[in-house]
Amino acid sequence: MAKKQKQLKQMKHKVKSKKVVKKLFYDVSAPITSTKIQLYASSPESLQGKTIKLDLTKSLRGKSLELTLRINLEKDKLIALPESAELENTYIRRVMRKGVDYVEDSFQVECRDSHARIKPFLITRRRVSRPILKALREATKKYLESYTKTRSSKELFEEIISNKLQKQLSLKLKKIYPLALCEIRSFKIEKTPLKK
Repeated sequence: MAKKQKQLKQMKHKVKSKKVVKKLFYDVSAPITSTKIQLYASSPESLQGKTIKLDLTKSLRGKSLELTLRINLEKDKLIALPESAELENTYIRRVMRKGVDYVEDSFQVECRDSHARIKPFLITRRRVSRPILKALREATKKYLESYTKTRSSKELFEEIISNKLQKQLSLKLKKIYPLALCEIRSFKIEKTPLKK
């Protein structure tokens, strides 16, 4: 009995000696969105390199866009930089209709500061022939490759969120065939920024 009591006292002493790490809420600034981000962590250093996902459905009036950001610690400030923007499958299923055709593609583009993979998604107003679908796919690739070369990845993320890039692409493709929907399904940074 005496041995058991000693052991219990020693265990209680061990439990008391453990340090309790106090966690706090830290503000993370995301220059690309107006959303306020607060993360619960023990220190700002522990958040370095972590990724967070933001659902921009409310701010984009029903367009289900998910933005992935990576946190960087710069001069004691936490800054979240965009890594990928992706349309959710539920949104794509919702905009699909019977008696239409769609065009999908996936290719690598070169931005001013990095390489990225872009996936455009187009929906025609009616069923169209294969040569028209091919022409749409080729024109989209050609336009996006030339468009991304002159812009940084941050500018491209801003244009995708604000729908500026999609509008310009839609106007360009209107000459081939009028579209019911012109979207960038996915835009993801693939490689680290190029050293100048």
